[in-house]
Amino acid sequence: MAAPPRPLDAWFDGPLGTLLLEQERAAVARSLECAFGLHCLQVGCWGAPDTFLSLARTRRTALVATAGTAGAALIAEPSALALQSDSVDVILLPHTLEFARDPHEVLREVARVLTGEGELLVLGFEPFGGWSLRNAFTRGGFPPGIDRTISAQRLADWLKLTGFEVGATDRFLYIPPVAGLQHGRAAGIFERIGRRAWPRLSGAYLLRARKRVYSMTPVRLRNRLRTAVIGGLTEPAARRAS
Repeated sequence: MAAPPRPLDAWFDGPLGTLLLEQERAAVARSLECAFGLHCLQVGCWGAPDTFLSLARTRRTALVATAGTAGAALIAEPSALALQSDSVDVILLPHTLEFARDPHEVLREVARVLTGEGELLVLGFEPFGGWSLRNAFTRGGFPPGIDRTISAQRLADWLKLTGFEVGATDRFLYIPPVAGLQHGRAAGIFERIGRRAWPRLSGAYLLRARKRVYSMTPVRLRNRLRTAVIGGLTEPAARRAS
């Protein structure tokens, strides 16, 4: 028996859900242009399974989601991925942290699974943007099921503590969350004015980060190399003559 449709699935079929996915898909496409490798993993379902994964330039793609999600290659909690460490080149979190019980655990698990220099893309709603403000006054969340919002700045701080090098933040969705404004001249006007006048008050953002790799030389090996170099030096001519 198929799982019943979630309120979020029905919301995506509406005008505001369609607008959100269009703008987020464009942002993900820009970020994935230079993200290569073997595996691209989307952790968390957001829209259709191929909404974002079809844009990946890696050789393989997969969706990790919870039970009852069609098209998922792996059923697992975002904070406990059944994957080897250092095995995935690109990971996308489409609002996954906003649904997670413990976002920090999710980020630590993502850091474990990503390869060295692996890319992380995170989609989120800006807390002071128009879409988050509507979420605060909508029963059941807006979009449905959203428990919290995390600012791009706070997320950047978390990522730095988790061992990531934070890149640029792509901000978008300055259109108010009102049906009827998503098309035509009004949409373009809101986007242009918003980007110029209040860029940090976007409705949503995409933050890009890279897993840092530290190269370390063991102390014993370093001392051994130093001794070998010193011992191999040629003695001064005056000492040899004596």
